[in-house]
Amino acid sequence: MQYRNLGKWGLKVSEISIGSWMTDLNGLGAAETARQCIRAAYDAGVNFFDCADAYSGGEAEKFLGSALRDYKRSSYVVSSKVFFPTGRGANDWGLSRKHIIEQLDSSLKNMKLDYLDMYFCHRFDPTTPIEETMQALSDMVVQGKILYYGVSEWSPVQICKALSVIRELHLRPMNVIQPQYNMVDRYIEDEIVQICTENGIGIVPFSPLAQGLLTGKYRKGQPLPAGSRATHQADKQINNLLTDDNLDKVESLSKIAAELGVPLSVLALSWILRLPQISSVITGASNPEQLETNAAASGFKIPADALSEIEKILNYRPFVRKVG
Repeated sequence: MQYRNLGKWGLKVSEISIGSWMTDLNGLGAAETARQCIRAAYDAGVNFFDCADAYSGGEAEKFLGSALRDYKRSSYVVSSKVFFPTGRGANDWGLSRKHIIEQLDSSLKNMKLDYLDMYFCHRFDPTTPIEETMQALSDMVVQGKILYYGVSEWSPVQICKALSVIRELHLRPMNVIQPQYNMVDRYIEDEIVQICTENGIGIVPFSPLAQGLLTGKYRKGQPLPAGSRATHQADKQINNLLTDDNLDKVESLSKIAAELGVPLSVLALSWILRLPQISSVITGASNPEQLETNAAASGFKIPADALSEIEKILNYRPFVRKVG
C-alpha cells in the first residue's frame, strides 16, 4: 500500500480506503464478514476508514469503532459526516451549530473515540448560513474534537463561498472534499479539481466503481447477476447506470484491463489515482477478497498509451461555454 498527503497537509492516508455506506450489519454472519473486511483492509495497509452518522442509524459508527478498537489509535484515520436526519425533531438534521456539535458528540460516543481525524458536511444546507457552519467546524478543530474538516457533494460555488468565509473570519482551513468521481462521472474535473489544487485541499472520492458498473459484473445482453446490487438496491442508482452506452464502455475498458493483466476494478481505481490531487479512493467491499483486489490498485500505473485509449473510450466533454 502506498500513501499520499491529504492535499497540502501533513496527514498521510492510504491510496485505497474503505467506506461504510454499504456495510451489511444484518445478522451475525453479515457482521462477521464486515469485521473480516476491516481486518483485511488494515492488514493490507489501509489506514483510512470512512463513515457517517446516518449510516444504519448510527450502528455503522458503533460497528466501525468496535472493529478498530483492536488497533493503536495513531495507526488509523477515521472520518464521519453530518447533515442527514438523525431524528424527527426540527433540529435533527442540517448544518446548524447545534446539530453539528450534538452529532459530533454522538459520533464520538458511538465510536468510543476522543477525536475524529476528518469530519465532513455530508451535503450543503441551504437553511443555514455558511458562516455558522464554517465557524462551528473551525471551533471543533480548535477544541481538538476533529483534526481536519471538509465537505461532500458541494458545488464549486458553494465550496468557493465557504473558502471565502474561512478567509474573512480567519477560521481553521478546509482540508478535504469527498465528491463522487469515477470513469462515468467526471464532473469534478470541470472546476472542483482546480479549486482544490489552488487551495491545497485533498480529494477523497466515493463511488469509484460507479455502484459496481466498473467491476465488469454487469454485461450487455446478459441477466443481472444473482444477489448483485442491481437486484435489491432500493434507490436503483446502479440500475440507472446500466445504459447501452455505459455497458459498451465497460466492454471496451475490460479489454484494456485484460491486456494489462488486471481486473477492471483495479484499472478503474488506478485511473482515479492518476490525478495527483486525489489523496485516497474510498471503496466498498462485501468480502475480504474484494478488498484485497481493490488494494492492488495502489501503486499500479496505467501506461500512457492505455490512458490515451481510455480517454477515447470515455469520450468525456467538459462543460465549456465560450463568451464573445
